[in-house]
Amino acid sequence: MENATQPAMTYANSAPSLRGEAPVFVLGCPRSGTTYLYHVLLSAGNFAIYRAESEVFHLLEPRFGDLSIAANKKRLLRAWSKSRLFTATGLAMEPLGETIMRECHNGGDFLRIVMEEMARQQGVQRWAECTPDHLLYLSRIRQTIPNALVIHIIRDGRDVALSMEKQEYPKRLPWDRSRGRMAAGLYWEWIVQKGRQDGAKLGSNYTEVRYEELIGKPREVLARLSAFIDQKLDYDEIQKVGIGSVSRPNTSFQEESGAGNFDPIGRWRKLYSPEETARFEGLVGDGLLEFGYPLESKAATKAPGVSAIRWQYRAYFELKFRLRTKTPLARFLVTQDFSKL
Repeated sequence: MENATQPAMTYANSAPSLRGEAPVFVLGCPRSGTTYLYHVLLSAGNFAIYRAESEVFHLLEPRFGDLSIAANKKRLLRAWSKSRLFTATGLAMEPLGETIMRECHNGGDFLRIVMEEMARQQGVQRWAECTPDHLLYLSRIRQTIPNALVIHIIRDGRDVALSMEKQEYPKRLPWDRSRGRMAAGLYWEWIVQKGRQDGAKLGSNYTEVRYEELIGKPREVLARLSAFIDQKLDYDEIQKVGIGSVSRPNTSFQEESGAGNFDPIGRWRKLYSPEETARFEGLVGDGLLEFGYPLESKAATKAPGVSAIRWQYRAYFELKFRLRTKTPLARFLVTQDFSKL
């Protein structure tokens, strides 16, 4: 948790690694293309292959608390070892568990120990991580892994909201009778704004990528990211290796996943009614413009009640985040059954 009672790792206070050896975090609002960009990096080579989201800052620290306490580390290892979060590493629990008990003092330590061991066993130099909601934990990442490089991928909120609606996330407030994509749009705006604000504090260790540009101009975007992470990202080689969603779309719209049917950009234009477009842009139009996405509806207006619903959802998101990161209630706000992860 981003909590003053939790110590920063001792490893992080040593001289940072060279940029070309630094870990890379691919983060963004859920359904914004984080998995795709992560698989692009894995396909480029020299990164440890971990086909899962680590959930370290979003789940493990809130659930198990201060990891400088041995009892908390033991509880974490018992639960984690029964989940896919562990099995996807391909590692044996021992001597990994012994190293964690000896060297881990917080979530950053835990992630580093696990990922560095994976890299060592796979014969590569680097590791990357792609839990989307870790975008909310940039200050914690900076505190515990200060040499981390963060790529924030941003996608048009109208498309993001469609995909989040399919997954029924976030849950609507009980009195909200509008479609789920409206609440999803408000979450998109909130998390992207927080990510950009906290990312600015990382200086040259933070960069942003537009999903639409990654898909439409991949060579140009990868050239810029190559310079940012100090590693060659060869588009042709990446396509040839094709790990995960590089070759098979990771989409909520399975009806489009067949050959020649997949088009993830501007899907909202076909699936929003004019009234829904106006409603959506009335809710998050300021965010769309701030993040570089022009409004479509000339009828986008602040309809009665829009300001109130915006305030209610933003207050709700902030409250949940604060409870999760600043209070002992955190352990009750995350999943208790790790076997389902």
